[in-house]
Amino acid sequence: MLFALPLFPALAGLAIWAQGDGSRLRLGLIAGGTAVVTLALAVLAAAEGWQGSFVWGAGLELRLALTPLSAAVAITVPVVALAVLVFAAAHEEGRGPARLLGLMLIFTGAMLLTVTAADLLSLLIGWEVMGFCSWALIGHLWRERANMASGRYAFVTTRLGDLGLFIALMATWSGAGTLDYAALGRLDGTALALTAFGVLVAAGAKAGQGPFAAWLFRAMDGPSSVSALLHAATMVAAGAYLLARLHPWLSGVPGWSGTVIALGLVTALAGGAVAVMQGHAKKLLAASTSAQLGLMFVAVGTGYPGIAAVHLVTHAALKAPLFLSAGVAGKAAGTYRLRDMGFGRTLPWAAGLTALAALALAAVPPLGAAWSKEQIAAAASHQNLWLGLAVMVAGALSAAYAARFWWLAYGPGDAEPAAGPRWLEIAALGALVLACAGLGLLWLPAVQDALPIRLPEGTPLEIAASLALVAIGLLAGLTLARRADAPEPQAADWLGLPALIGHGIVVPFERLAHLAARADDAVLDAIPRGAAWAAIRVARGWRWLDRAGPDAVPRGAAGATRMLARGGRGFGGLAQADQGALDAAIWRIADATRALARLSDHPGETLTDGLPEGAARITGRSGADARRLQTGLSHHYYAIFTIGALLAILFLIFGKL
Repeated sequence: MLFALPLFPALAGLAIWAQGDGSRLRLGLIAGGTAVVTLALAVLAAAEGWQGSFVWGAGLELRLALTPLSAAVAITVPVVALAVLVFAAAHEEGRGPARLLGLMLIFTGAMLLTVTAADLLSLLIGWEVMGFCSWALIGHLWRERANMASGRYAFVTTRLGDLGLFIALMATWSGAGTLDYAALGRLDGTALALTAFGVLVAAGAKAGQGPFAAWLFRAMDGPSSVSALLHAATMVAAGAYLLARLHPWLSGVPGWSGTVIALGLVTALAGGAVAVMQGHAKKLLAASTSAQLGLMFVAVGTGYPGIAAVHLVTHAALKAPLFLSAGVAGKAAGTYRLRDMGFGRTLPWAAGLTALAALALAAVPPLGAAWSKEQIAAAASHQNLWLGLAVMVAGALSAAYAARFWWLAYGPGDAEPAAGPRWLEIAALGALVLACAGLGLLWLPAVQDALPIRLPEGTPLEIAASLALVAIGLLAGLTLARRADAPEPQAADWLGLPALIGHGIVVPFERLAHLAARADDAVLDAIPRGAAWAAIRVARGWRWLDRAGPDAVPRGAAGATRMLARGGRGFGGLAQADQGALDAAIWRIADATRALARLSDHPGETLTDGLPEGAARITGRSGADARRLQTGLSHHYYAIFTIGALLAILFLIFGKL
């Protein structure tokens, strides 16, 4: 039964995509209705404890299950997707709305498969489908070359991290003979270490942590609704979710928890600093996403995966409306540069709703995100006092960039919007902000007692220090916002990380690729060319032998017969009648010999020449077809991957019959 949860939105998305463009209202209603049904399925699955399994054979089994942690995320995903789909139908312009909405539903289904997966194979399928959807959605407006380039950048970066998940899957299969999550408990030694750190690399890449953070900025070339879904409820959030889900089996690996904490803390501080300096509305929010996910990593590393999951939910409720409001402001200004905005007077509804979401990002009580952030600070303080202080500093940076974003985008100003938001856009924004406000119930002790997670105990002094730093961050953010005319520092581009990646990885890799191409042309291509050359030489040799040997026999016989015929006339001892009969017989032999020569000439040459020449042509054509597969284009890769996956699925299903 649980397979219906990810399959329903994915199949509905394919149907919407296949039917093509039409009325945006109709497309929005269909997509929104699909999200509503998906939400109902998620609630019912959580209440009834649905499970699912599908046996492929050869020990491979897809298993889906819901835990309290995964159930909360599974409900959050369609809630956010519903509002984002409605917003996208009303807000996004240009061609291909059916493709956009369809891909977003497939994206939602892939995330739900990732959330409900109870084995590494099911997880990998959802993980990879999300990678494809992110590439396609970031490059949705593919007629602009920059969008396609950004989609490829994000695709390659996350795919590099996905190698860790492949390593984890192979290590688990090798060590336990099965891919169930429970099998992780039977691993030890090298297999367990490879699995644990492989999962960490894959999760860090998806979540934009550490060296993988730069792809989040490139992803901002996609539509604002795509950014909202990507950062709030799907792909980026999947990294933190995966660590929280697998924490019980991986936390005991030596050095794993410390590495998770270090990676998360560095990203939280670096992402916060970058967001404070950013002058691009969506990039500011992207850096803040990386920073908030870093806090979730810290919570997992300190032994509180439940707190990380709660912060994931509260972050989804605030980050989605902030990205949608950035889309409203960007459309009104014709640009995403914050210094060109300031629609507090002309767009009051958007300004008011965005203010509430920004306060949640700043962790101002009594909003739900403030509670989950304070719990992370308490968990870090239990681990180490300095670690707790560093998390509080990251919280102060959150307050600074949240205040700066709101003041520049919707603070006091006389900017006139080029286009105002439609009522459906405001409705979607308002629904998400209402959910964000409702999560403030987490401050109630009765609600905290009902949570099926372990909570750290924070001291009043820690809470007071954390809130004081939040207040300082708010003041610092407002002060920086009033200096909007100051030039944006170069460090705002992820502290120079993209340039470092470009010069340290991309440029050397491209040079290596050029050298490999030359080697391929000079060495590898020389093999089929040499085979073709040799085949041609063999063909010519056979042709010469054919003419010198088989063809010479009938020609020589014909010549000898003619000579004999001429000479026969000189046999004077023969009677005239006998002489005539002999001449006729000789000429008949000559005619038969010439006919035999003509008969053997064409078929013989066809046979003797055709074999080597045909082999040469086949060799050349095979080399050309093989080179056509090596295009380096992402869509060709996914086409081959999809065909291979379908063939593998059919083989595994019907191979047992």
